[in-house]
Amino acid sequence: MLKRLLHRAVFGFQALRRSLWFFTRPTSLGVHAVPLTPEGKVVLVTLSYAEGWRLPGGGHKPSEEPQAAMLRELREEIGLTDHRGIKLVTGFRHRPDFRHGQGSLFVIRGVTYRPPRWSLEVTAVAEFDLDDLPLDTPRITRRLLALAAPQLERSGEG
Repeated sequence: MLKRLLHRAVFGFQALRRSLWFFTRPTSLGVHAVPLTPEGKVVLVTLSYAEGWRLPGGGHKPSEEPQAAMLRELREEIGLTDHRGIKLVTGFRHRPDFRHGQGSLFVIRGVTYRPPRWSLEVTAVAEFDLDDLPLDTPRITRRLLALAAPQLERSGEG
């Protein structure tokens, strides 16, 4: 009987905690980049925890500038060594895993990189023509590329 009461109390507390989190959930901050090589190809990555080819990116701390976070993510994920220009395309809202999310999307031109030899997160790095993306490119990647499309059509630095 005591075990059953304890069990109910623990699971009741967990349910209450989850309910409170749902309504007071924190905002997640993120960045994504559309890295373009000098030849105009987009650099995409595959991740160990997600399906398909994706734009590099990730989270950033509130104290970190979005552009600095984006450059850090590119160094970590694709081995960014140099670039010619960066343009903030847009901010956007998203809801990953029921969190409130705010993201910044950048186009970065003239990217040169050396893929990391080993990573727990990134399983592959490759270049693709923007009009010939792999079939397993997820909807979020296509959505972000559509948001960046006006910048991708422009020539020169952003």
